[in-house]
Amino acid sequence: MEEKQFELNNVVEMKKPHPCGTNRWKIIRLGMDIRIKCEGCGHSVMLPRREFAKKMKKVLEQSSGE
Repeated sequence: MEEKQFELNNVVEMKKPHPCGTNRWKIIRLGMDIRIKCEGCGHSVMLPRREFAKKMKKVLEQSSGE
């Protein structure tokens, strides 16, 4: 199975939308746990890396800082 690629500051789409109605999340912390922030209401959630990889659908925007 292919590993999904994601980096800090990427905007990703999750399989389930947030209750606020938005399905755009920005990765604001990477490590053992990954913190994502809802682009709609600003709520942030921390997920274990394995759970995040399972729930992420696709990367919508790559981070611009190379």
